[in-house]
Amino acid sequence: MHILEEIREVAVSKNVNFLIGSGCSADAIGLMSKYWEKARENNNHSKSEGVSGGAHCKKCEKDGNKLLLDNVSNVSKIILEPYLGSEQTLNNIKTVSCSYEAFIQEVISLMNRMNSRQNPKNINIFTTNYDLFIEDALDEVSKTETFVINDGARGYFKRILDSSNFNRTVSYRGPSNNYIDEIPSISLIKPHGSVNWEKTADEEIEIKAEVVDNPVVVNPDGHEPRVTFEENYFHDMLRIFQTELDKPQSVLFVIGFSFQDEHIVKMMQRALRNKELNAYIFCYSNNNTKRDIRKNLGCEGREYKNLRFIEPRDIPVNGPWDTKENKLTLDIVTKILKSGGKVDG
Repeated sequence: MHILEEIREVAVSKNVNFLIGSGCSADAIGLMSKYWEKARENNNHSKSEGVSGGAHCKKCEKDGNKLLLDNVSNVSKIILEPYLGSEQTLNNIKTVSCSYEAFIQEVISLMNRMNSRQNPKNINIFTTNYDLFIEDALDEVSKTETFVINDGARGYFKRILDSSNFNRTVSYRGPSNNYIDEIPSISLIKPHGSVNWEKTADEEIEIKAEVVDNPVVVNPDGHEPRVTFEENYFHDMLRIFQTELDKPQSVLFVIGFSFQDEHIVKMMQRALRNKELNAYIFCYSNNNTKRDIRKNLGCEGREYKNLRFIEPRDIPVNGPWDTKENKLTLDIVTKILKSGGKVDG
């Protein structure tokens, strides 16, 4: 069986999870390295100043984190209110938004093909991104598709994040109570926070329908493990990630994520001990992506039978996807899932 056919098969028969990283929003926001480099230039620092090995100094990292958060906030405001953006910015945002909408459409299609007697019709989307691209895509697709959006909130006017809300199933009961049909459900779990999360006076997290001035986020500064354990909410989000991967017959698809978060790396290393887990990591390019991810995961020189890397070179040129640029983007992954993974020959 070709790897693409295998992916499609497990996507409709197992407990499905997606891990979405910053690479999926990069066309509109950019990667973290871009902002650290910009901060280095603003501070007139050489790349190796104050540190060893050519890394950025702590001040540049701190300033870069702020630049990133500011840009994510600005882009997210434009997502909600497009008239705020310039033509070029709007074009970039529209391109990324369309990719996310197509992805969400395909996620729903996968759930509609699932057998609820084997697995609940629920797919978990974990993302370390602060932006609101996925939320916007969920909102748009919900206008034409029937599914439940579960972001962990409880309440009506004041929506408070509560991790216990992820453990629920919603069903439709027939008008005469003669049948019950489970409604597809997408759980959106953001272990690094979001630009629409705001801490309340009661030390809770409120999920708002706007970008807030002081969002609750975890900066990518190398201290994620410490911060996430200090904040119970982030710990709860990551605990859900670990729990889902530990379940029997689970599958994880990784898109646009390079595993530079030490805490998630440790959870992934532990999860791979679950022989029933199948993990598929889509590598952006044929160059060093696979090598870098293996290094970040600490699995250099070691092979896991349940861990597969998919590179652009693994994608046949005769499919419904365009890999002329040898890049595996969210668009391409969506088309792979949508095609059924059918490979000619």
